[in-house]
Order: sequence, then C-alpha cells, then structure tokens
Amino acid sequence: MIMKLVIAADHGGYDIKEAIKAALTADGHEVLDLGTDNGTDSVDYPAFAKALCAVITEGKATLGILCCGTGIGMSMAANKQKGIRAAVLSDEYSARLTRNHNNANVLCLGGRVVDNEKAVLLARTFVGAEFEGGRHQRRIDMLEA
Repeated sequence: MIMKLVIAADHGGYDIKEAIKAALTADGHEVLDLGTDNGTDSVDYPAFAKALCAVITEGKATLGILCCGTGIGMSMAANKQKGIRAAVLSDEYSARLTRNHNNANVLCLGGRVVDNEKAVLLARTFVGAEFEGGRHQRRIDMLEA
C-alpha cells in the first residue's frame, strides 16, 4: 500500500535519512522531508521530533521516521507528544512487531547504530507491516488513556 510518510533527522541521522527517503520514494511512497539538510551542522533533535509528530497528529502523514545518532533521543522526544507511539529499534523482527502489536506510528533509528542498508530494510519492514488489532487494541487504548 502506498502511503504518505514524513521523515526527519538531526546531524547524526542525516545519512540514513537520505538513504531511507530515496528507497521509500522509489517504492512509490510520498515522503515529506522535514530536514535536517546536512550531516555536519549540529542541530537539536527535539525540534525535529516535535515537527514530525505534528504532521502525523494533524493527519498529514500516516507514519513517520526519525533518525539521530542512536534513535533514543528522537524516541524520547516523540513519545512526549500526544497520539504518538514511537519505537527505537535495530532489528527486522521488532520493526514488524512494533506495527503489528503496538501500532507504532513513528520509527526511530540511529545512524551510529545501523548502516544505510539496514536502515532501509528496517524502514521498509516498518512501513509494510500492519496493525493486527484484536487483543492488541485494548493495550493501545490503555496507552492512549
């Protein structure tokens, strides 16, 4: 299924952001890039996370991908936003299950943790997975309460 996606990174995640954006665009997805525009100038990850989350909560994109050095800072910033379920991960199994079971709407990756090839694989897995609902919805409702 073709989706509207949003992506952002700080300087530590710039390279994987660019690789992910190119791959997902080639797959036919519409990818809104909120920056940063280079990997050399130091920027503040919370501002990028907040901007990306606003795009999702306003319904302008279905899923988001945030990239920083480890993915941890971005996930902490994103999860402070109401309606966001962000997951930092570095393996394919978690990329699939965080959508299947947790209905995550933001993937967080670290450019110092995964290389471009792995980042693209994880992003494609995340975007391609679907929420299973059922017993998992009760837990999502508890998170949102």
